[in-house]
Amino acid sequence: MASTRDYSVFGLTVRSELDLPELFPAEHSGDPDVVVRIATLAEPERAPGLTGQGDTLLLTIPKVARYFIRAGREILVEPEAAVPERNVRLYLLGSAFGALLHQRGLLPLHANAVEIDGKAVAFMGESGAGKSTLATWFHDRGFRVIADDVCVVQFGHDGEVRACPGLPRLRLGQEVLEATGRRASAFHPSYLGDEQFKKYDVSIDTKAARRSIEVGAAFILGKADAFSVERLSGVDGANAVFDNTYRGEYLDRVDGHQGHWSAAIALVRKVPIYRLSRIRDIARLDEQCELILQWVRDFALS
Repeated sequence: MASTRDYSVFGLTVRSELDLPELFPAEHSGDPDVVVRIATLAEPERAPGLTGQGDTLLLTIPKVARYFIRAGREILVEPEAAVPERNVRLYLLGSAFGALLHQRGLLPLHANAVEIDGKAVAFMGESGAGKSTLATWFHDRGFRVIADDVCVVQFGHDGEVRACPGLPRLRLGQEVLEATGRRASAFHPSYLGDEQFKKYDVSIDTKAARRSIEVGAAFILGKADAFSVERLSGVDGANAVFDNTYRGEYLDRVDGHQGHWSAAIALVRKVPIYRLSRIRDIARLDEQCELILQWVRDFALS
């Protein structure tokens, strides 16, 4: 029988036969929420991407692995021969877990979240919107990072919205590494073998949240010639949440649109949502982030 270890991520306990060094060890023993196993799949070959429906999904990543995702509780992993484990883990902890989170009816935002004055502040946006760059700036100034790229929010019995800890690492391109005083040679590439995919894993375990934190505000990141913030409410806010859901295209596969829409509306009712436009220039990162921090403290969390 393969050895297993217990980890914690996205508010879930994960028991895995695959080593997951990117994650924190679980703080408590007991029955896990999710089990990850290495297996030879009986499923026939399918087209690349996510196929299947409902509680049985198959994610096929050519030259990496196949991931069979079942009922929000289990992921069977069949790696390709001789593929680096780092590449297998990248898609496991990303797209495969994205599908599993949707099977469980959770709300994974395509966002990072940082703790500011005791509250979680989320920054949502598509890939390339600068989410990790912002998280790095806050991290380097002593703020705890709750999640990067994928932020799972959960609703308590009293309606309180909480952000669950994600992976305790940042994924940064070389430009951001250098702009923040880091050297690419000091970090491992997130993916081995594709120069076009070149990002690096930066561990933040000493400044990463280990427990969920109440969400105080959420921002949709945009690009503009000047700094501005606009409050979104009602359907506009819910649409913004829906549009910035991690792997939102998977909702069709799990018949999850209705529940997801209800969760988006519930989030907008409890948490202020803003559209944040700022100048996207790495040379002006300090200036723009200082404006963001001041605005958050003066208005969003006041």
